[in-house]
Amino acid sequence: MTFGKRLRTSLMVALAALALSFGLSLARAAIQSENIQGQGWQTAPRHTTGLAPDPLQWRDTAIVQVYAAPTYGWRGLFAVHPWIIFKRAGESDYTRYDVIGWGGDNVIRRDYALPDGLWYGSQPTLLVDQRGVGVNGLVDQIEAAITSYPYPHSYHAWPGPNSNTFLAHIGREVPALGLDLPANAIGKDYRPLTQVFGRSSSGRGVQVSLFGLLGLSVGIEEGIEFNVLGLDFGVDFNSLGLRLPFIGRIGMDDTTRKMNN
Repeated sequence: MTFGKRLRTSLMVALAALALSFGLSLARAAIQSENIQGQGWQTAPRHTTGLAPDPLQWRDTAIVQVYAAPTYGWRGLFAVHPWIIFKRAGESDYTRYDVIGWGGDNVIRRDYALPDGLWYGSQPTLLVDQRGVGVNGLVDQIEAAITSYPYPHSYHAWPGPNSNTFLAHIGREVPALGLDLPANAIGKDYRPLTQVFGRSSSGRGVQVSLFGLLGLSVGIEEGIEFNVLGLDFGVDFNSLGLRLPFIGRIGMDDTTRKMNN
């Protein structure tokens, strides 16, 4: 096969993947719109989903969870908004952290919304669920990573820094978290020009990225992932699946679950 034919074949495969991913994202958005039809962002439901364990029943257990949900409105076709919640053993309430691009100079928000609530009508997906012995130490590391986030006063939806950049920073600083942000977490690959090379967003791989617009990640959690203009394509071998823009992932469940006894 000539180079020209290989190039055309590669382009056709990429376009087919884009079309499939975008179609699935459209279908998901249509279902979501039916659930919140006629409601603006101020009145979109944000009630609990029941994904977080009852903190009173689990009072004696340390817990960390990470969620991601499609962003509100048309942006939900392309990207997700993630957040992290945690509690130490002995605590009966969760603490939630995410980055919000409106409403204040400091974009890092504590307890902005319910720990496991809908994100303006969108159902969140659980990315990490760790509980038990040793998770208290994990919480300490997470809090240190939040404090060291380098962009507490900056927010840009594309290519970053944004809410996905924030969670990616935590993932890099706390590899034991086992965080694998989906391919449609636009902003997770954002890196300044002075740090083109470094750890991937899971902290368990390597990455080269130019402002999150062109790059490559290889790691235990990510598999192999290419980034072109913020659109990520790849293959995940850890939990077999395709990593695609718009929809994020097609394949086996990739949630990190650990019950540390």
